[in-house]
Amino acid sequence: MISSAHAQTYLRQAVQSNPGPWEQHSLSVADNAKRIAQKAGLNPETAYVMGLLHDIGRGAGVSGIRHIFDGYDLMTSFGEPEIARICLTHSFPSKDIRTYAGKIDCTQAHLTFLQDFLNSYSYDDYDLLIQLCDAISLPNGACILEKRLVDVALRHGVTEHSIDKWKAFMQVKKHFDQLCGCSIYSLLPNVLENSSVDLI
Repeated sequence: MISSAHAQTYLRQAVQSNPGPWEQHSLSVADNAKRIAQKAGLNPETAYVMGLLHDIGRGAGVSGIRHIFDGYDLMTSFGEPEIARICLTHSFPSKDIRTYAGKIDCTQAHLTFLQDFLNSYSYDDYDLLIQLCDAISLPNGACILEKRLVDVALRHGVTEHSIDKWKAFMQVKKHFDQLCGCSIYSLLPNVLENSSVDLI
């Protein structure tokens, strides 16, 4: 896997192509993933790199679900299959593409490929870790999971599949609480401050 220095270079180049708040979000995901990985017995460097690059497809331009495929294609072309996989899995703690909250700006062929991939692949702890950190990471640290879920629901609405996704996120958090032997929130910066801010 590429080094964190190379991953930071890829992120900077992508942000130059499409500047936006996703840069700080990616840095926060990486930092939070590293902190949890250290406590959970995972490789902190691997977790950090995956966090940095999980949204790398956003460098191709403003998009919804298409950034997943743009990231997958880019990392595959770089010979980084593990990062490419994270680009696909990071939004799906529940293996149902209908749970995606956001614009569906891709082809039906893309969606079929994605669902087939999710169905055929068994998540490892790195997939789960990036899913969790993507959900709780704000630009300046972390917040409790429930706040982010409500925030996303206020912005994108809810569907008949939303509850399944929320339950999956809760299970992922419980898994890492158990691995860490503590609440993950105790490991992360600014959780209290970020979680007490009004949503609207």
